[in-house]
Amino acid sequence: MIVLIAGLVIFLGIHSVRIVAPRWRDAMLARLGENRWKGLYSLVSAVGLGLIVWGYGLSRLDPVILYDPPVWARHLTLVLMMPVFVMLAAAYIPGRIKSTLKHPMLVSVKLWAVAHLIANGTLADVLLFGSFLAWAVADRISVKRRPQVAQVSDVNPPAANDIIALIIGATLYVVFLMFLHQWLFGVSPLG
Repeated sequence: MIVLIAGLVIFLGIHSVRIVAPRWRDAMLARLGENRWKGLYSLVSAVGLGLIVWGYGLSRLDPVILYDPPVWARHLTLVLMMPVFVMLAAAYIPGRIKSTLKHPMLVSVKLWAVAHLIANGTLADVLLFGSFLAWAVADRISVKRRPQVAQVSDVNPPAANDIIALIIGATLYVVFLMFLHQWLFGVSPLG
């Protein structure tokens, strides 16, 4: 469990710098330059993510059961995950989904975490998904409190972009559901 916790602290810690230490982040960005800061940020994130994956895998060898979700919870999770992938795609495609949600990536992380907490009841699951849920909520609150930067955006983004986000999200969902979840995590969401 220590490896999982270390990974969460490192990964979510670097992703929380703007929340808890915005002045330090800005100073580092100015000192290192954007490319070096992004490189360091990416390296620390990759180390944290690697530890999360490794630690989560280790925790599955000797799981600590906190609750036993009902069978219907797995089905609900399958339904809830579809919009997660659409919102994830919409985060990178300017459209009505993005302008309505404002931060579709954070919304997708929150929904992903809730969906997985519904269907999984081990200590490692609660630590992993609960930590990401808490981080996404804290980050959204932080975003609301940051000074707004004027952005050039379409007043009425094209509806075609939402269709593109929907197609990309649905495709990613199906590929993840049918192949990638089993390959990456050793568990098929389909049972």
